Amino acid sequence: MLLASADISPMFSLLALMLVGVVMASLVLVHLRQSLLIAYFLCGVAIANTGLLESVAGDSARETVTTMSNYGVMLLLFVLGMEFSLSELKHLRRYAFTGGGLQMAVTMLAAGAATWAYFGLPWTQVVVVAVACALSSTAISVKMYQDMGIAASSGARLALGIAIFQDIFVIVFLVILPALIASGPGPQELGPALIGVVAKGVAFVGIAVLLARFVIPHLLHTVAMTKSRELFTLTVAGLCMGVAFLAALMGLSVVLGAFVAGLAVSECMYKHRILSDVAPIKDLFLTIFFVSVGLGIELAPLWSNWVLVLSVAAGLIIGKCLVVALLARFLGLSWRAASVAGIGLGSAGEFSLVLMGKTSEITSWSADIEQPLLAAMALSMAMVPVLMRFAQPLGQWLESRFPNVLRMRPRLESQPRGTVDLTNHAIVCGYGPVGEALVQALAAQGVPSLVVDLNAATIRTLQSAGQPALFADAAQREVWDLCGVDRARLVAFTFPATPAVEAALGYVREKNPVIAVMARTKFRPEAERLAEIGADIVVLDEQESGRALIKRALGILHLDHTAEPAGI
Repeated sequence: MLLASADISPMFSLLALMLVGVVMASLVLVHLRQSLLIAYFLCGVAIANTGLLESVAGDSARETVTTMSNYGVMLLLFVLGMEFSLSELKHLRRYAFTGGGLQMAVTMLAAGAATWAYFGLPWTQVVVVAVACALSSTAISVKMYQDMGIAASSGARLALGIAIFQDIFVIVFLVILPALIASGPGPQELGPALIGVVAKGVAFVGIAVLLARFVIPHLLHTVAMTKSRELFTLTVAGLCMGVAFLAALMGLSVVLGAFVAGLAVSECMYKHRILSDVAPIKDLFLTIFFVSVGLGIELAPLWSNWVLVLSVAAGLIIGKCLVVALLARFLGLSWRAASVAGIGLGSAGEFSLVLMGKTSEITSWSADIEQPLLAAMALSMAMVPVLMRFAQPLGQWLESRFPNVLRMRPRLESQPRGTVDLTNHAIVCGYGPVGEALVQALAAQGVPSLVVDLNAATIRTLQSAGQPALFADAAQREVWDLCGVDRARLVAFTFPATPAVEAALGYVREKNPVIAVMARTKFRPEAERLAEIGADIVVLDEQESGRALIKRALGILHLDHTAEPAGI
């Protein structure tokens, strides 16, 4: 402990080193457009393999860091429970249960067979590795879809549905994991153990339902009335820890307790405030978790196993990309959507590392097996942002070369009757505030319109009100035939998602070269690009906001606001 002063706690020294290292590594990886989760992992690897860990805090610090990281996992599950949406699952049930179920089954079978054949592990550890390989990084994929402006595309929606199924699956698996490991080398002891776990789980969920209905809402309301932010935050933390502690007392995993605690408060009116209070604490402890995973990686043994690390990482990426892409085609999606979903889910995930860490706490892994697997999973996660840049070009190339290969007949949900009979109509893509205002303005002038949107609840409401509406992805070629674009007068893209609009514009111009096309975007370079590829009118958000702001400011000051502002 050469760097530790007698007056400084070794734990404090280690935390300071970890957090400073995380900041420096994150700045580098943000510049390289990589996930911050990888920065946390690499920071732990660097600390463990440069001698800093022993110099600062000694070997005993690893156990303390692991204990702290468990709080991050628990808070992650608490937030996941609050964000879990049954309505979203209902709308994506086909993607979630069909796509997610098949993806998990196929990937687990392939990964399990490869693990058993190569490593010769006991069946319980084979199952753990298979599940870990089947999981994907929801945080990385969703962030990439948002950055690319394709979060509402059919490929991203498929990935979200599969990710929801994975979250449900891993929660259940983490609950039964202790019983699975305790069953020993033979599966004959697993049945009674699982029955006991399920019985306890049902009893625990029943208690949680009673708390959620009769106790928690009143408690939160009482605390909120005090108008004390500190007390409210403390209450939320107490609920999470308390319900998790109750689960532990009943012999269940604290992971289940934290998740159920999140579900218990997910429907209350204070949900968004709770999320804002808990998120920073969760991020801090989760950062410590990923650093702690890196602390367990020793690079020296990996040099002799680098072929294994690269092989496992490549197998994960290629195998999962193919599985998800083929499932997308089976579900009737385009190659573009298939490539977006496949690459987005083509890695291991946060819960893969959580699962491996939890397993190492209750069973023994060989370092020659565990460390290459962890390194390969982390490497696969790091490759997703890099490969995602090629997803759309790859999808467009496949669509141009093999448009009908391996594709089942598309199933477009909620197709309204009579849509194809519309003539001289406007096609409004997106029904947010802008789209709604446009539809109302067109209706006032007697112009019929057809709404295309990916929000199933919105489409259902519009159809009930007699408004022609289609639940579909505007970036799919078949949608424009259903919309009757060859007989329409106007196409308006009311959402500022330039990549999706670019893809749709090609189909629109192909089917109706003279139709008027309006688009909306956030930035001037994107506006110029859309104008180049065929948009007649491009509304630039920042330009229109500037005009409105200047006009209102001059009006308040009783100045001339009728002239066009210069430079806007």
